Amino acid sequence: MDHKTEIREFLSSRRARITPEQAGLPAYGGHRRVKGLRREEVCLLAGVSIDYYVRMERGNLAGVSDVVLESVARALALDDAERDHLFDLARKSVSAQPVRRRPSPRQVRPSLVQVLEAIPDAPAWIRNARHDMLAANPMARALYAPMLADPRQPPNTARFIYLDPASKDFFTDWDRAADDIAAMLRLEAGKNPRDAALTELIGELSTRSDVFRQRWAAHNVRFHRTGFKQLHHPVVGSLELNFEAMEFPSDPGLTMLVYTAAAGTPTADALKLLASWVSTQAQSAPSTAQG
Repeated sequence: MDHKTEIREFLSSRRARITPEQAGLPAYGGHRRVKGLRREEVCLLAGVSIDYYVRMERGNLAGVSDVVLESVARALALDDAERDHLFDLARKSVSAQPVRRRPSPRQVRPSLVQVLEAIPDAPAWIRNARHDMLAANPMARALYAPMLADPRQPPNTARFIYLDPASKDFFTDWDRAADDIAAMLRLEAGKNPRDAALTELIGELSTRSDVFRQRWAAHNVRFHRTGFKQLHHPVVGSLELNFEAMEFPSDPGLTMLVYTAAAGTPTADALKLLASWVSTQAQSAPSTAQG
């Protein structure tokens, strides 16, 4: 998809989801020919001329000031992730400014691996922006055993969710997981449209998954910084995990995820069982290799 089409479809999709009532505008009687707000109503809310906004929605954000972008973001009720995406699209529209190609990292420094190893009791792993699992502690490798069964390296959560039927057993709320991963990839594509590896992944998913194509066409974007995951592990059963995602300022594009559970909960007990299983697997590995 070219850049202007990306802008046009993002802005029009955000406009279509807001009713005049939600925007605090009077809803006059009669049939409305458009879903959501009309362009004129967005202009009224944002304080810009109709000609100016039409130019924006046709895909031309070059020269649009931050003040106008903020006004449009408020008019369209964009959340933080959507606002950042709009600004990223605007920055890539400035023809005089070269688009910096910042591919997703494919390696993790040894000291970051040591950080993972220093977290023995909780699943912790590091991914890049295209959601490759680049490093993981034993607990995370055990937790994501169904994904790691795929011989293709590095393991990739987006590919697992959309292309591996086992993901529907692993993710208790598969639809939410699918929504989240598509929205995160869309956000990253707005930041780094020339990341060849990311473009290749999106192309593969679009070619092989009708469900991904539908979610990609929705133009949703989303942060994934903290939250709650429901998983079903083939050994320890159901897990209700809290997660925190932490970026590394010294390693742009890398994110560490750590999963925990409150003490005394069934999931905390399940994590102890998972740790015991990890220990058993580690003890049996040498004898298996020797045999």
